[in-house]
Amino acid sequence: MYKINCLNPIADVGLKNFSENYQITADINEAEGVLVRSASMHEMEIPEKLLAVARAGAGVNNIPLDKCAEKGVVVFNTPGANANGVKELVIAGMLLAARDVIGGIDWVKASADNADIAKAAEKEKKNFAGTEIMGKKLGVIGLGAIGVKVANAAVALGMDVYGYDPYLSVNAAWNLSRSVKHVLNVDDIYADCDYITIHVPLLDSTKGMINAVSIAKMKEGVIILNFARDLLANEKDVLEGLNSGKIARYVSDFPNPITAGQKGCIVIPHLGASTEESEDNCAVMAVEEMMDYLENGNIRNSVNYPACDMGICTKAGRVAIFHKNVANMITQFTAAFGGKGINISDMTNKSRGEVAYTMIDVESTPTEEIIEALEKIDGVFRVRIVKR
Repeated sequence: MYKINCLNPIADVGLKNFSENYQITADINEAEGVLVRSASMHEMEIPEKLLAVARAGAGVNNIPLDKCAEKGVVVFNTPGANANGVKELVIAGMLLAARDVIGGIDWVKASADNADIAKAAEKEKKNFAGTEIMGKKLGVIGLGAIGVKVANAAVALGMDVYGYDPYLSVNAAWNLSRSVKHVLNVDDIYADCDYITIHVPLLDSTKGMINAVSIAKMKEGVIILNFARDLLANEKDVLEGLNSGKIARYVSDFPNPITAGQKGCIVIPHLGASTEESEDNCAVMAVEEMMDYLENGNIRNSVNYPACDMGICTKAGRVAIFHKNVANMITQFTAAFGGKGINISDMTNKSRGEVAYTMIDVESTPTEEIIEALEKIDGVFRVRIVKR
């Protein structure tokens, strides 16, 4: 029986996919798996029994990835599960920025008691007039699951779309409309595009990428959309750009004291993935990843360990080893099994940065002796019997 703890409410459509071999527990210290959305885990002690954390969403800045990796705790996310919800809000953000719909609605509310409101509206509407997005140039920085959907939707709306992603995956390339122009230098996006939307992860290399230097390279009256992470933009520099007229609108899904209520800022209360469909999709994917890992040792969509899939074990046993990505580890593992008279039938080893993951199928039941022998090898974080 595997025990699962939910740090945030998780959609029932996902939780119902757990088999009778799973039990939801309120005590994280007895859980092998944790499902989480936005709750911060940085201040938590990682329980000894914990094997995996599945984030029902894409961002994982609320999870201590390195600490989990060192303890052999696999952290999953659900890339693409909420992509359509975010895409639709990005398109809405562009439309709100292009035409002052919000200002017009506020005027109607303020004029609710005016008996001649219809006549007054004909005079006032010029104050809220805007432009169409058709024919405008859109620059999409980051062509992952969300960026690709935004780019394709913008093409369908008649926009001239440019995409920048130095790490464009094969899968993303296949899904990207051939009408999207792939540029090799982000400065081309800054210089040429009327709208710029950011869809990259928050890393040391991307933090504050929208700043005074990059803004200076942009067109006059540019519209910037940030539905990825607020820290991707130096928002004080953005406000200066708005005040000078360099930036016409800044649309953000991350409310904070810097931009909330500021002229030219359209700030949305983090609604990007907050749709029933997105939450359901994320929950289903997180549960599927969790079950496949706990039952088979397979890793899919992990952010701190490499992808690894050996299917369902048909041999007597399967052992999973979490270890440093250094030389001579495999030799020591095979020698340990050989020394205990256990024959290896299949093996997979994958690495990611400084960590690695090895799965070994064996033809006889793994014993506590072999587990202890493996755990004594320098550089091993954790040894787990997946099946015996």
